[in-house]
Amino acid sequence: MACLSASPPALALRRWLGLGLFVLLCLNLGYALEKKVVKSKVGEKVFLPCCHEIPSSESLQNYRVYWQMNTTEVVLAYAEGRKMPPHERYKNRTEMDVRNLTLWISPVEILDNGPYQCVVQHRRHLQNSVVVCDETVTLFVTADFSKPNITVEEYTNSCESTVMVVSCSSHGGFPKPEISGALNNVSVVWNTSSVSKSSLGLYNVTGQLWLNVTKDISFTCFVQYNGFVKSSSLLLKNKNDCVVPTVPPSYNVITASSIIIIIFLLAVTLAARYLPRHVCSHCCKPQDSVEEDVKECMKPPVSSKVTPETSSV
Repeated sequence: MACLSASPPALALRRWLGLGLFVLLCLNLGYALEKKVVKSKVGEKVFLPCCHEIPSSESLQNYRVYWQMNTTEVVLAYAEGRKMPPHERYKNRTEMDVRNLTLWISPVEILDNGPYQCVVQHRRHLQNSVVVCDETVTLFVTADFSKPNITVEEYTNSCESTVMVVSCSSHGGFPKPEISGALNNVSVVWNTSSVSKSSLGLYNVTGQLWLNVTKDISFTCFVQYNGFVKSSSLLLKNKNDCVVPTVPPSYNVITASSIIIIIFLLAVTLAARYLPRHVCSHCCKPQDSVEEDVKECMKPPVSSKVTPETSSV
């Protein structure tokens, strides 16, 4: 018996149908995955939806509901309408809606981060329980980081530039962050950076940057985590407070200056002492002429008595 091969149009139609079904499956899967993710912050109240809702014609006594984390920790459970003891970590922090079986957790903690499984069993009369729902919901917990703290340490300062170490740190956040920096909105690479985790599951992050600042410049630090951003900015200033030191004169200069001053003082003293005598020697008469004047003055006057001889003459 011979088998007839499918015609080319039929093969093409099958391929297109298969591709269409694959695309629809991927879209449905993506939509389902989107519904299975819930985000919350530390300290808030979060709602985790289940995959089944009890009809108004029935009650919780006909069901067994299990909310568990990582398939090991029982968060909340009901069996035939009775609440079962929860895990120690979830005491007084969980409640469940008796109709849509939504799980409430409040307040949310870091350790609540992870996948949760909702399993619903329906107990029918004279029959074993039947699983009507089994779905996983992933809870992403976020803890806000502190506002980045920027500190500056100056190492050297000259007239042209200032060498400084800029540090940026933030703490108390979740999940693991990424730290980045920018100078005048231009991204820079940290010289060193580190991330540590505390016993409570919270992260601390630090970055350091060595800079040679030649002019005033704005520095911004960013801490990014789970779609959130914390930032701080600081203006880094080049002080440029140069003071030119005065250089003291050398010993030789001091000695030469002292000698010049001493010679000048001696010259002034000698000039003041001998110059008046020299001037008077040119202004006064010679000593001999003075003495002759004195002798002339000391002579007695000539008598005017007339003798007979004289008169006769």
